Amino acid sequence: MIKNNLSKILGEKRMRMTELCRLTGLSQNTVFRIYHDQIANISLDTVNKLCNALECNTQDLFEHIPD
Repeated sequence: MIKNNLSKILGEKRMRMTELCRLTGLSQNTVFRIYHDQIANISLDTVNKLCNALECNTQDLFEHIPD
């Protein structure tokens, strides 16, 4: 299972989803769905935008938890 840590990272950085949308250019719907773990597929371009805006790497954003 892949765990999404976006909500944790935003909390640590005290950043709102609207600010993340502004920094990344992603839609509010996209950020909302990722934040609430309601998305099955995410493009590498989106991951790149998130990592750049949050100044993190993919290992920070996503975590592998063995089934």
